[in-house]
Amino acid sequence: MSKKTEKKESARRASTRQLIGTKAVTEYSLVTYGHGELVFFLVKPSNISVLSEASVGARIYALMTVLKGIAEIEILCLNSRENFEDNKRYLRERMEREDNPVVRGLLEKDLVFLDRIQVQMATAREFLIVIRLRAEKESEVFPYLSRIEKSLKEQGFSVKRADREDIKRLLAVYFEQNVTTERFEDFDGERWIIPDD
Repeated sequence: MSKKTEKKESARRASTRQLIGTKAVTEYSLVTYGHGELVFFLVKPSNISVLSEASVGARIYALMTVLKGIAEIEILCLNSRENFEDNKRYLRERMEREDNPVVRGLLEKDLVFLDRIQVQMATAREFLIVIRLRAEKESEVFPYLSRIEKSLKEQGFSVKRADREDIKRLLAVYFEQNVTTERFEDFDGERWIIPDD
């Protein structure tokens, strides 16, 4: 068997976790292949449009202080709502090809509707502080994470360490754009298993 065929076959048999590069979702982290263990802190954003220039400057200075104090910090910004760009692109292409004016009108109304939804959710962003755990001893992890959380709160940030359900939701939004599920399963079909009495 050629290397190309072998590679395709191994990719076909790979689990979803292997394909996205994760080993496990723990109670407080995402364990990855080759990128360490990732701990996420959810940061509630400030509405800077209503803050004075001095207050915005103070928020920037607070973030700078956090970044200088914690060298391992990474910042991530994700959509916390669905993204309709692919659907809108499809509708535009479909409208260009459509000859029937009634169908073209319906497609245009769909496009306007998606635009309206997206505008309503335009500020739906999620800001995350990411810490990569590399060689920390298990006994040192929680005190280390608590110090980081305390440092963020001391600088005025509203922050929460992501738990298992938060991490699964982040992965669902990032990979699937799924924001409608209330509880995410660890295994597909898990909700249908009835434990023995």
